[in-house]
Amino acid sequence: MSRTVVVLGGGISGLAASYHLSRAPRPPKVVLVEGSKRLGGWIRSIRGPGGAIFELGPRGIRPAGVLGARTLLLVRGLCNVICGEQISELGLDSEVLPVRGDHPAAQNRFLYVDGALHPLPSGLRGLLRPSPPFSKPLLWAGLRELTKPRGKEPDETVHSFAQRRLGPEVASLAMDSICRGVFAGNSRELSIRSCFPSLFQAEQTHRSVILGLLLGAGQSPQPDSALIRQARAERWSQWSLRGGMETLPQTLDTYLTSRGVSVLRGQPVCGLSLQAEGHWKVSLGDSSLEADHIISAIPASALSKLLPTEAAPLAQVLNTITAVSVAVVNLQYRGARLPVQVMLGGSWLQTLEASGCVLSQELFQKQAQEAVATQLGLKEPPSHCLVHLHKNCIPQYTLGHWQKLESAMKFLAAQRLPLTLAGASYEGVAVNDCIESGRQAAISVLGPESNS
Repeated sequence: MSRTVVVLGGGISGLAASYHLSRAPRPPKVVLVEGSKRLGGWIRSIRGPGGAIFELGPRGIRPAGVLGARTLLLVRGLCNVICGEQISELGLDSEVLPVRGDHPAAQNRFLYVDGALHPLPSGLRGLLRPSPPFSKPLLWAGLRELTKPRGKEPDETVHSFAQRRLGPEVASLAMDSICRGVFAGNSRELSIRSCFPSLFQAEQTHRSVILGLLLGAGQSPQPDSALIRQARAERWSQWSLRGGMETLPQTLDTYLTSRGVSVLRGQPVCGLSLQAEGHWKVSLGDSSLEADHIISAIPASALSKLLPTEAAPLAQVLNTITAVSVAVVNLQYRGARLPVQVMLGGSWLQTLEASGCVLSQELFQKQAQEAVATQLGLKEPPSHCLVHLHKNCIPQYTLGHWQKLESAMKFLAAQRLPLTLAGASYEGVAVNDCIESGRQAAISVLGPESNS
């Protein structure tokens, strides 16, 4: 009799896990349970007046590295299944919207410091001369990094790591900005080992981050396809989909239905309990499901509240993995070809919440309009505005996060619990990371021979 695997959470991680489970040579019975009425999690696209696509969450995916290539493989596989091979060959280019390497958006990066936008240095000339907001040529930071000894601590904050290897100016100006942009977090609290594992591993393997990255520390062989080769040849910096990012979860939903996966929407899980012979009972309010194995792709803190008393030590660990909220403001301006997306959140939002400030749409719109007026010179009122607050959407991998994961894995192994953790709470918050997390969860359930 086929095993039943219940996947909790219909965000991109849960969808990816269900996708890879359903593609196994002898797939288990898969039931995907989502508490809300829609799939896709934080990925959501809305078409505004005039046909513009507003992204309420992620607005693009990076194709770089092994994980970026695997996501492109997933897209190609979905096109083949949904559209048919011939239509796929003709239609992929019209669905995938890349930002190529020769596009100004790919060639120009800016830092906003002291009320002004500063282009980041590029090329050899940019490294050899002082470029505001940096007071010295970045070449000196690179030379410093090459001569610094390897760190001895098992983990440290992103700010401490960057300051030790690249100097205080790069740490404060560049790494602080990256942490705000990627995690909406504080570089003085976030873990280098968990937030930027490639940098941590490069230092551990080659003593130098620069040498480690140049020599490809810890890189795996990349998958290959025509779309991946195109992305490399054209040096894509990121890509999206013509109908918006939500096209990806929508297409996964269509695929899963075609493969016989049961997709339950609007069914929040009320609790999990262990039955005889290690089976799970998944309580859904007025009904329940029996499962041989559970893949949890919901936030760690949410899972901690569902676990039975037998898993109290695991629940305690998961409850310490916190997340911050982010407000996404989309502004449409007359004459502009694309909407402007502003993200506000992290520590700034936490400070407002702690002070008792009312987090209204008017507040977020005002802050966003002031930002684009100052930074982009768009001073006229927008023709359309869309504000959406994502509560607790970006997990914070604070110092020692790796120890939390190690503790959770040890407990699951020792207790032989048929439970696998997936999603942004653990090993990466980007879309590529979440898709890979779902893939790895499916492999752990199916066995290594299922690796695809």
